[in-house]
Amino acid sequence: MKKVLAIILGGGAGTRLYPLTKLRAKPAVPLAGKYRLIDIPVSNCINSEIFKIYVLTQFNSASLNRHIAQTYNFSGFSDGFTEVLAAQQTPENPNWFQGTADAVRQYLWLLEEWNVDEYVILSGDHLYRMDYREFVYRHRETNADITLSVVPMDEQRASDFGLMKIDGAGRVVDFSEKPTGAALAAMQVDTGILGLTPEQAKQSPYIASMGIYVFKKDVLIKLLKESLEQTDFGKEIIPFAAAQGYNVQAHLFNDYWEDIGTIDAFYQANLALTRQPQPAFSFYEESAPIYTRSRYLPPSKMLDCQITESIIGEGCILKNCRIQHSVLGVRSWIEEGCVIEESLLMGADFYQSVSERQSKLDSGAVPMGIGAGTTIRKAIVDKNARIGRNVQIINKDNVQDAERESEGFYIRSGIVVILKNALIKDGTVI
Repeated sequence: MKKVLAIILGGGAGTRLYPLTKLRAKPAVPLAGKYRLIDIPVSNCINSEIFKIYVLTQFNSASLNRHIAQTYNFSGFSDGFTEVLAAQQTPENPNWFQGTADAVRQYLWLLEEWNVDEYVILSGDHLYRMDYREFVYRHRETNADITLSVVPMDEQRASDFGLMKIDGAGRVVDFSEKPTGAALAAMQVDTGILGLTPEQAKQSPYIASMGIYVFKKDVLIKLLKESLEQTDFGKEIIPFAAAQGYNVQAHLFNDYWEDIGTIDAFYQANLALTRQPQPAFSFYEESAPIYTRSRYLPPSKMLDCQITESIIGEGCILKNCRIQHSVLGVRSWIEEGCVIEESLLMGADFYQSVSERQSKLDSGAVPMGIGAGTTIRKAIVDKNARIGRNVQIINKDNVQDAERESEGFYIRSGIVVILKNALIKDGTVI
């Protein structure tokens, strides 16, 4: 894998994940109580022995830069690195990234310098565990110019994805973006060609792109330089390459994969981690761990609490409260009498001392964390939020979408999202 370079696409403004992306790039959004989204593809690269990694981003990249600099430091005796490449204006191109392909195109001058054979292009907002070595080996065995990683799909979900057809050798011959009706039926393929059993192939007769690609170095450079008007890999570059006769192959990934680019998908994927006995995706995998920043926090302290089906990050302090089917991030502080149900609390970036907290309470201010007697249900509470005493965050009117930024929260798909650094005063009902 020394001849492979990874390019992780950090995405645009992250509008589907707003307001979690209000103050941070999409790959820097916290995940599972202690990780960030970027840790998933970077860890997959490290576990696959791919150590040359670029992350392309253009919005709010300060916290992403800091996280990567503090987390991924390779030995000085190797040529490994993980670096953020942010959009920049140049005399040749004064524009922002116009799409996935354009983002890579604007940094071709840098990518061309590396003595590699393949570029692996990855997405920064998917949750999955994958050995990219198998992906690259498949690419080399079939002498492919481009290889796409695909997931098998049943008919019920197929129309939500970009689908493709393959021939008997696994070569991609047709594409269709979110087809329905007769167009959907026309995209059925024999997924047994890619390794599914006859039973599995019958249940999942479609294949959908994961947005993960392997390109031969010279092929990617040629395509990007010759098709300057094409700005997206999945919708333009790859269908164009297939039509031009390039060998475009499909590689089957038949395991857990979730696109967590929306608030609802992000919320569901986090809470799914608490399931027993075995969640669909598990961080408890010794052979392929997910890495993140080492914070050296103390163990969490729980004082007379009732906790069921939940994940509690390090350095939390919980007092006489009830936590049910929830994820609590690092440094979460929950006061007595609180009820947290089906919620994701991202925790805090720093501690407030006991004396500082008491001083704020005495002066009528709201300290960091969740105040006494508060109930939170089906919500996402971003970092450093200060939620007062006897607050009810329960979406009492069952609102599906609302923008109340001045009051410190949004509602997306019925999920209340409390903004980072927000202040919710005592007695508030949402």
